[in-house]
Amino acid sequence: MEKNDYKRASQIIYFSHGGGPLPLLNDSSHDKMIQFMKNLPQKIHKPDSIIVFSAHWEEDIVTIQSGESPGIIYDYYGFPEAAYNIKYPCVGNKDLALKIAEGFRQSGIEYKLDDKRPYDHGSYIPLKMMYPDADIPVIQISLNKDLNPLTHLSIGKALRPLLDENLLIIGSGFSFHNMTKFDFSGKNTKDPLNDDFQDRLIDICCINESENEKWQSFLNWESFPNGRYCHPREEHLLPLLVCAGLSTNVGVKIFDDYILGKRAIAFLWKEV
Repeated sequence: MEKNDYKRASQIIYFSHGGGPLPLLNDSSHDKMIQFMKNLPQKIHKPDSIIVFSAHWEEDIVTIQSGESPGIIYDYYGFPEAAYNIKYPCVGNKDLALKIAEGFRQSGIEYKLDDKRPYDHGSYIPLKMMYPDADIPVIQISLNKDLNPLTHLSIGKALRPLLDENLLIIGSGFSFHNMTKFDFSGKNTKDPLNDDFQDRLIDICCINESENEKWQSFLNWESFPNGRYCHPREEHLLPLLVCAGLSTNVGVKIFDDYILGKRAIAFLWKEV
């Protein structure tokens, strides 16, 4: 096999996507995250398509974006005018959407296709920093409104047949998401309650343990140190569970710094 014929496998990333459009407005409380996002493509190989699980899309039935040119939605409010002039004209991938649907069908996961759903900011804000040319097809998949950890671990596992394809699968959330505790002034506030929680996530994602052990840990995430303090509602944590359910390998921590004054982390899993 020639070097150029080598078939690349999927890469899986969970990251903390920041506060609305603030990263693209060069908000100082996002400086480290902005640098991380812009440098991230140098740490991974360029995918043929991208799948995003965003914390900002929930449905009663897991829903797969299947439009050819989905467009974007400004799903935030109260920001400067520049936040509403952001463009990210990437295209969808209907064939990939159908493959995803088949994976869910075979796994007994109820699903639907949606050819009208636009990209939300959990997708296009980080992707505009990573791939500003918008030259890679992107599909979003919703979370389930049940917020059940087993549901989301199982959603990830159902996509394992796609791991031998050159995909980038992103869980876009925030490893700390207590809106009442963020510091929008840009100060980095040491928070032992949050530190203990982040350290627990790192332990689970980066230590080689059995799938059953890993799943049991995530099924009981509310028992993690200060779990409900860090996630009064868990929609920003669940994309991590999708990634954990999908990956068959040990994760690597690739970001551990402050966003909006709170420590947040990111992980990468490379499938081989």
